[in-house]
Amino acid sequence: MSRSYKVTKALIPVAGLGTRFLPATKALPKEMLPLVDKPVIQYVVEEAVDTGLTDILMITGRNKSALENHFDRVAELEQTLMAKGDEDRLEQVQESTELADIYYTRQGDPKGLGHAVLTGKQHIGHHSFAVLLGDDVIDAKDPLLARMIQIHEETGDNVIALMEVDPSEISMYGCAAVTKTEVGDVVIVNDLVEKPKTEDAPSNLAVIGRYILRPEMFTLLEQTQPGRGGEIQLTDALEAAVANPEIAGGVRGVIFKGNRFDTGDKVGFLKAAMILGTRREDIGPELSAWLKEYAKTL
Repeated sequence: MSRSYKVTKALIPVAGLGTRFLPATKALPKEMLPLVDKPVIQYVVEEAVDTGLTDILMITGRNKSALENHFDRVAELEQTLMAKGDEDRLEQVQESTELADIYYTRQGDPKGLGHAVLTGKQHIGHHSFAVLLGDDVIDAKDPLLARMIQIHEETGDNVIALMEVDPSEISMYGCAAVTKTEVGDVVIVNDLVEKPKTEDAPSNLAVIGRYILRPEMFTLLEQTQPGRGGEIQLTDALEAAVANPEIAGGVRGVIFKGNRFDTGDKVGFLKAAMILGTRREDIGPELSAWLKEYAKTL
């Protein structure tokens, strides 16, 4: 295995405006909306850390200072909790601070996901890296990212996460045309289409928000022209990698069958809150009992 295929860093784009959650996101970043008592972004960072990635770069934009504050020390709050002897809450507050080495850079102009990833070129350097979209929360019981890193380090190809969706929903996603391999959950990606019409989609395999990329992808992103929506699409750069594997390696997909929560969608966000809440030892029994009773009234 080439050392260049070793994944040590993660990039998390969080520059979006969160318009689907207005007015709540008028002054609060969408990534700071809480799932029970932790903001969405902390679940994403914890996923990276649990996979061994503790060098994390967030690509931010305007009005995102709350993200930096959340992962920073709050001495006055810690001292207050310490004085009260509230060790449990003190530990929870300090947990986010001690998770990882987190760095921040601004995207500047909102030119799309591909541009956001390209913004991290200097920090990432010449090593493969993970990209985790801040809207997608992957169930901690389903180690998707670890599996993707394993496939990347074994093959040297870029790896994207794919998930089967109802054909009527494929127009909301990037879509992959694939060839099966001898490994059940791994496919070769032959083509990618950004948000195709249902009748034009090559499959019902949707690209979800986890990627493992070779550093050569930055070269392809620099050459990528604005596409759908006038933005530099990561999907377009990956399509170029499919067509020119000698430049940046080919593209493989890991078909994910676990739980993924799209917290950028209102219903997805509420589902995540309910599922994660019912698993909690402190509030789970009460919440589950209430949900069962409420379901009878529907």
